[in-house]
Amino acid sequence: MAREQNQKLKLLYLLKIFMEETDDAHGLTRQEIIAKLNSYGVTAGRKTLYADFEELRAFGIDIITEHEGNDWIYHVGERDFELAELKLLVDSVQSAKFITEKKSQSLIKKLESLVSRHEAKQLHRQVLISGRIKTMNESIYYNVDKIHSAINADSGIKFQYYQWNVKREMVLRHDGAWYNVSPWALVWDNENYYMIGYDTVVQQIRHYRVDKMLRISATDKRREGKHLFKSLDIAAYSRKMFGMFGGEEVRVALEAKDHTAGILIDRFGQDIRIIPGNNGMFTAYVDVTVSPQFLGWVFSLGTDIRIAGPKSVVEMMRMESRRLAEQYL
Repeated sequence: MAREQNQKLKLLYLLKIFMEETDDAHGLTRQEIIAKLNSYGVTAGRKTLYADFEELRAFGIDIITEHEGNDWIYHVGERDFELAELKLLVDSVQSAKFITEKKSQSLIKKLESLVSRHEAKQLHRQVLISGRIKTMNESIYYNVDKIHSAINADSGIKFQYYQWNVKREMVLRHDGAWYNVSPWALVWDNENYYMIGYDTVVQQIRHYRVDKMLRISATDKRREGKHLFKSLDIAAYSRKMFGMFGGEEVRVALEAKDHTAGILIDRFGQDIRIIPGNNGMFTAYVDVTVSPQFLGWVFSLGTDIRIAGPKSVVEMMRMESRRLAEQYL
């Protein structure tokens, strides 16, 4: 009876064989296909096998026939994903800091199932270049899904927020108080996932590291803050933040050497105002949230760039310079 049942699944087993065993560089002869079907308890003859190939083609599977030596070989041609596309996805998953190592391996294993076992080895070799620091919060995988679901349902969420102490222990912020926030967007910035939402208590737009959010659940309240997010450019918002640290938003004038134009455009976008100057210099005007992270970014560019205004930001840089000089005396 089991063999009869397997025989009914012949096309499915045949599809499994083609998808797992063949690709553009690896094909199977008719005899090899029959032998593999037999290993699943399925019998096949030459004529019925040709008819099966046609049924798979009619279903949309790209079965290719090629002559090799004195025999014919068969393999799957076009797939939903090309190997190069999957390599890109694997690199993205592996380099994403907000995905834990365990979840990264699980996702990559699933991506490997989209190609033959031969090509999967190429994806697996890329996994071996791992070793970067990953988040330790296993729940982020599901946090993102919960936030998306709340956004789609137009509902608020509540959660607890934590930070690490010197003993490497998770400590809840605000003594474990619940945060009640209206979620509006998710942003991947500086290798971390952030939720941008409206805090109903302070009535401001705030952002939160998703991997530091715990026990997320939807509330029965509708989202608030729509009037603010209607006019908010999320991409521009994240560009103004450095490491997603808050601060006062200011239009800053930066005097820089011509060869740094690409650095500023990469950071702030192509719409920034740039005024060419003399002696290989230019002035750029950027809207930025001024924070120690922003000042540190300017420091990192050395003599190639300086803050020209406003005076309040120039003074902040002077104070930071003095603080650093005193710190390393």
